[in-house]
Amino acid sequence: MDRYARWNALLELLTDSGRVTVEEAAERLDVSQATIRRDFDQLAQQQMITRTRGGAVASGVSYDLPLRYKTAKHSAEKQRIGAAAAALVQPGMVVGLNGGTTTTEVARALAVRPELNSVSEGAQLTVVTNALNIANELLVRSRMKIVVTGGVVRPQSFELVGPLGGGILREVTLDLVLLGVNAIDVSLGAAAHHEGEAAMNSLMVARAKRVAIIADSSKLGSHAFARICPVERIETLVTDSNADPAAVSAFRDAGLNVIVA
Repeated sequence: MDRYARWNALLELLTDSGRVTVEEAAERLDVSQATIRRDFDQLAQQQMITRTRGGAVASGVSYDLPLRYKTAKHSAEKQRIGAAAAALVQPGMVVGLNGGTTTTEVARALAVRPELNSVSEGAQLTVVTNALNIANELLVRSRMKIVVTGGVVRPQSFELVGPLGGGILREVTLDLVLLGVNAIDVSLGAAAHHEGEAAMNSLMVARAKRVAIIADSSKLGSHAFARICPVERIETLVTDSNADPAAVSAFRDAGLNVIVA
């Protein structure tokens, strides 16, 4: 296990339990206690955790881990979801994408579809995004037209937020928006932990003809701080095969087209 994989695992342990000792972490990860102490010290220097005598506790930052520490969580499911969501996109569309690990997989799946990379008139795909990593994924791997909103970068997600991005979004029309979310509930709708991200995502929804939510099974039925949109505004939900059948049925009963990848 390399350093970043260990750090991801340690942060996940702390997110789940709130506190972990050096001995417990070393046993769980099958590494030496000296290695865990170094990892804790380095994570504390980055203000990701709070170091304690003999261990560490979760800091507030660990509630919303930076994107680079989330990539290993539910990775196989997110790749399947990404491929299924990318299948909703057709040549010539204008598509909105926000940030996150799951939408990164959507971008990667779009980049390898040759029919979406044509530069002929009427066939070129246009992607509008507020996420710098999404723009980079598509820029280096495709010939699509990439439009990036303005805004202030959130280091945790690489997303641009704030009023500077709203001016651009209000001037465009999206055929389809593919949104990764922190939570989606039949009654409460789609939501994000950060109010700035939620505001940008909500504006994308307002400018879109069709809305698809991209969420692995861990997000279904959960709650987050800031609402993006009500469930009535959502046309499609793309999730994975680990989703609770009752939850899937509830979303279908609410009128959503649920794709289980």
